[in-house]
Amino acid sequence: MPRLLYDGNGRTGRIVNILYLVKQGLLKIPVLYLSRYINQNKIEYYQLLQAVREEQAWEDWVLFILTGVEETSQQTIVLVEEIKHLMLATKQKMRSELPRIYSQDLLNNLFRHPYTKIEFVMDELQVTRQTAAKYLDTLVSIGLLQKHRIAKGNFYLNAELYGLLLNANSVIIGKPNKS
Repeated sequence: MPRLLYDGNGRTGRIVNILYLVKQGLLKIPVLYLSRYINQNKIEYYQLLQAVREEQAWEDWVLFILTGVEETSQQTIVLVEEIKHLMLATKQKMRSELPRIYSQDLLNNLFRHPYTKIEFVMDELQVTRQTAAKYLDTLVSIGLLQKHRIAKGNFYLNAELYGLLLNANSVIIGKPNKS
């Protein structure tokens, strides 16, 4: 229902919609990002909301949201497939070029977030600081990570994963971008 939750921009309602899909067993985890679709179709979104308020025109608004769920689902499937392919390519490169440090846990660490830190590797792999730093610097040396320094610490960016996540907007299926 539009604007039952007055958070200013509908964010809470979008989150509730996705959580409802999870509760109903239509999604296993809340991976759909409807905000992107709504931002790309902002004018239509606000026109339809206004029509619901003024004329109780629910059907068009519900169809708009369902189209958003469909398009966002398709975009998410494409993104997940791209991440899966990147993860497999990274695994193959690590196994062939760095068999001594390859582990599924290390690979998972590189894909849990688009960046990692020495402390993350230490905690997740139960290795010393020196070993974690060596692993990450070795991954930098073969181009799988980029090392960046912020203040007193380093972080290691999985640039290809970051690029996929950053450019997820460019995976457009269905209507063209209206923004």
